[in-house]
This record gives sequence, C-alpha cells and structure tokens, in this order.
Amino acid sequence: MVSSGSKPIIGLSTYVEQARWGVWDTPAALLPRSYVDAVVNGGGIPVLLPSVGEDTSALSAVDALVITGGADVDPARYGRNAHEKTVTRPERDGFEFALTREALDRGLPILGVCRGIQVLNVALGGTLIQHLPDAVGHADHQPGPASYGHNRITLAEGSRAAEILGAEAKGHCYHHQAIDALGTGLRAVGWAADGTVEAVELPGERFVLGVQWHPEQDIEDVRLFAALVEASCR
Repeated sequence: MVSSGSKPIIGLSTYVEQARWGVWDTPAALLPRSYVDAVVNGGGIPVLLPSVGEDTSALSAVDALVITGGADVDPARYGRNAHEKTVTRPERDGFEFALTREALDRGLPILGVCRGIQVLNVALGGTLIQHLPDAVGHADHQPGPASYGHNRITLAEGSRAAEILGAEAKGHCYHHQAIDALGTGLRAVGWAADGTVEAVELPGERFVLGVQWHPEQDIEDVRLFAALVEASCR
C-alpha cells in the first residue's frame, strides 16, 4: 500500500469542463461529489487526478484508480468515424488512456464507471456502439438530459461482480454508448434486459472491473467502492 495511514488512497480521474460557481464561469477540473462520498463511505481516501496532459506519475501516490463517467470516447481510438450524436473530450481521452494503461501495467486495482468501462474496453482494443438507441430501439439507458434511467442487471455466476453484488444489481444509468466488441482479455459479466453489456472484468488476481451504470448515485450501497478499497489493501 502506498498510503502511510490506515486508509488506502483512491485516485479518481476528473472532468475538464466549463463550470460556474459564485461569480466565476471558467474552465475547471471537477468531479461530482457523489464519487468522493462513495470512496469515503467505502473506506478510502479520495484524491482527484485532473485529466490534463498525459503524465501518469500521480499513480505512484495512489493505491487504486476509479475511471469516472463523462463524455464519449473519441471513436478514432477504435477506428470508427464519429456518429452525429458523439460528443468527445480529446484532452481527457489522452490522460485517461495513458492512466489506464499505466495502472494496468502496475497491477493497480481499477474500477471503471460508465465512460470508465468504455475507456477500459477501448484501451484493451475493444470497440463501442456509438448510439445505443440505434442498436436496441429505445432510449431507456438515457431517458433525457440529467435524468437517470434505472436498469436491472443480471450478473454472471462466479464473477467478481456477482461476488460483490449478488446475482442481480439495480443501477442508475445515463449513457447512450456501450460496449460492442470486447477488449483483449475482458469478460462480459453483466447485462441489461435488452442485452447491453453492463459489466466487464479482467479475470485474474488483479481487481479490474467496469460497470456501465453509476454506482456512486446510490450512496446507501457502496459495495463496489468498498471492494475496490479492500483490493487495494492486498
């Protein structure tokens, strides 16, 4: 463990967006507080990793990594042209892809959330469905602006996800993209009723788990974050 205290340090990648607070309207590196609270309630110490540049040195100061939600991954990273509904943040891509690859090389525990599962998949050579309603015929995964959908996810027996959450999970979802072809080594372990891949993991001793829903939105259930914290103590 990197941390010298009793609690593991959990790094979280950030959004980089124009933001307003007080009298200010300016570019900011930021993150919804729900992620921070989920890490704290899961037993860790959250540290924000601003998604600028491609320097991954900060990984030497953390015990585990959360790749957080946000904008779409640039489809050029998986050899596709952009769909008209695709909205990207290339600077954030640069940082998070470098961060993910380095974390995998270091064997750090990783939890990918929403965009984070997609970053993990593409970093390992996978592809994405760029606009899910085109594939499944409905918009239930992203009902409207700032409005979460609610999915029931079936989890594969014997998977790490099922060990943590049981055979079924309920998730707040807000995404219009999803996994298409799986990245090298990844195993799909969770599905929505329409067949959308909702959870993946990298089998082995390392904790590498991605979920398409937003577990940080259910502050009463921080089992995924607690499992990440526990894995970082090994």
